[in-house]
Amino acid sequence: MSRFNLEVCLTPAIFDRYADPGAIVVVIDTLRASSAICNAFANGASSLIPVKGLEEAREYKNKGYMVAAERDGYVQDFADFGNSPFNFTPERVKGQTIVYSTTNGTRSIQLASECYRVVIGSFLNISSLEKWLLEQDRDIIFLCAGWKSKVSLEDSVFAGALADRLLRSNKYNTICDSVNIVLDIWKLAEPDIVAYIDKAAQRSRLRDKGLDDCIPFCHTEDSTDAIPYLEENRLYNIKNRPVNGPGDIN
Repeated sequence: MSRFNLEVCLTPAIFDRYADPGAIVVVIDTLRASSAICNAFANGASSLIPVKGLEEAREYKNKGYMVAAERDGYVQDFADFGNSPFNFTPERVKGQTIVYSTTNGTRSIQLASECYRVVIGSFLNISSLEKWLLEQDRDIIFLCAGWKSKVSLEDSVFAGALADRLLRSNKYNTICDSVNIVLDIWKLAEPDIVAYIDKAAQRSRLRDKGLDDCIPFCHTEDSTDAIPYLEENRLYNIKNRPVNGPGDIN
C-alpha cells in the first residue's frame, strides 16, 4: 500500500511554505469557526459562503443574505449573529445559505482554496473526517487557523488528535516536526481536553467576553458526521452534495 505524507502548518502566516496544489487541506479553528461550521451543517444548513472581509459580508447582507460575522469575538452590528456554534440552530439555519466571516477561520479557508480539496475539521466530526481522509489517496496538510497569525494551543490539540488517528492507520507517514509537536501536545491533552486547554489564550479571550459557554461542546467528539468542503468559494456538506469528476470527493 502506498503511503502518503502528512504535514501540519501551525499558523496561516507560513502556509506558503506548505501549500501543495495536489494535497487535501484540513482547516482547523477549534474555537470557534470550524466547530460552528460543522454544527451549522449538522443542523441542516444548505451552504456557507466564507468571506475574509467585513465589507464583503456587509454587501451580502444588503443583498438579503443571512450573515454570521464577528471580529475578536464580537458580533458585527450588521450581522444576524456571530461565531458561537450555538448560534447555528436548526430553526435558524436549516435550508439556509449563510455568509460567514470570522477573525481567523475564514481567512484560512481562503488561503487553502488553491489546493486540491479543502475540508473543515473539528472534534465534532473527527471520526467521520478520519474515515473520509483514509479513503483518499492524497497527501494531507492540516492548516491551523490560530489567532491573528499566531499559533493557538486548541488547534494544535485537535491537529494532534487527528494526526494520531491517521498515522496509526499506516497509510500516512511524516517527517514534519510540526506533526511531532502536535502529537506530543495531544498526549498531554487527551486525558482531559477541556482542563488542558484552560490555559489556552483563546480560552481566556472567550472567558473575558463571556463567550466560553461553548468550550465543552467544541471538544465533544462525533456529534455529527457532516464533512464541510469547499467548492467554488462555498462550503457544502459532503454527505448531501457529492461531487464527481476532477477533484472527486466520493
